Amino acid sequence: MNNDARAAILAISLVIPLSIFILWSSENNNVTGFSEKRQLKVLASFYPLYEFTKIVGGERIDVSIIIPPGIEPHEWEPTIQDLQKMQSADMIVINGVDFEPWITKLVSVNHDILILDTSNGIPLLEKDKHVFNNKIQNDPHIWLDPVLAKKQIQNIANGLIKIDPQNADYYQENANAYTTKLILLDNKIRNDLSVCLKKDFLAFHDAFSYFAKEYDLNQNTIIGINPSEEPTAVTLQQIVQKAQNLDLHIIFTEEAVNPRVSEVIADEIGGKVLTLSPIEIHEKNSNYIKRMEQNLLNLKEELCS
Repeated sequence: MNNDARAAILAISLVIPLSIFILWSSENNNVTGFSEKRQLKVLASFYPLYEFTKIVGGERIDVSIIIPPGIEPHEWEPTIQDLQKMQSADMIVINGVDFEPWITKLVSVNHDILILDTSNGIPLLEKDKHVFNNKIQNDPHIWLDPVLAKKQIQNIANGLIKIDPQNADYYQENANAYTTKLILLDNKIRNDLSVCLKKDFLAFHDAFSYFAKEYDLNQNTIIGINPSEEPTAVTLQQIVQKAQNLDLHIIFTEEAVNPRVSEVIADEIGGKVLTLSPIEIHEKNSNYIKRMEQNLLNLKEELCS
């Protein structure tokens, strides 16, 4: 074999392994790049938290809602399939304050799952002891106060940063941008209500205590904290009397309840029925801020009359 042939064989023996190595490195880098771009799988318990989480997580997360659309969150219980789905999530976002009592079932089967409680650091209001058999319960409706919703947003950002620190700036920037919108919402509510002379309103269920405290209002309710309750005839008579004493002309109802009870009271006082949404259920072509602004418009019709 001449020298030229030997040189050609040697070149081939070097080039082929080198080519294989380059191809392997390229494929390996592609796999690594894909892994780095994998979206975090996040579950949020009910509508407002789903919206908050989606805004903060943006394109970095794949977020789904746990409680199906149209289902009243106060009454929902997970199936075995629901619990299995939750176990595969990178993080589960809950409201806390016992709004999701079913979460204990998940913890009992998987102690290691990351559950982000958005109520952390928020001062809570206690509910009437007599409603709950003399056991002190805290009001869970913190998301209806935009000031407290800002804290929930930051808690969600902190949770995402904990499990994905490389994208900390991205999550925090998203949280800051939405917090700015909540500040504008808060300012609008304060300014609009500042010209109203009345302070009392009649909500359907006891969901607006934090909102009322924040904006110096007096919430009166038809039923307690659970919207599935049914008021008695005596209770209805008492509510009608209270509405008359407070000179109320609007009785509020909610999207997910039968408005008949509110309509009966409105008929008795010669008033009308409007919606005051607790924003617990998703509404197509709307969002948290739009629905809070609609709540404000409806409240003003009572408070500024």
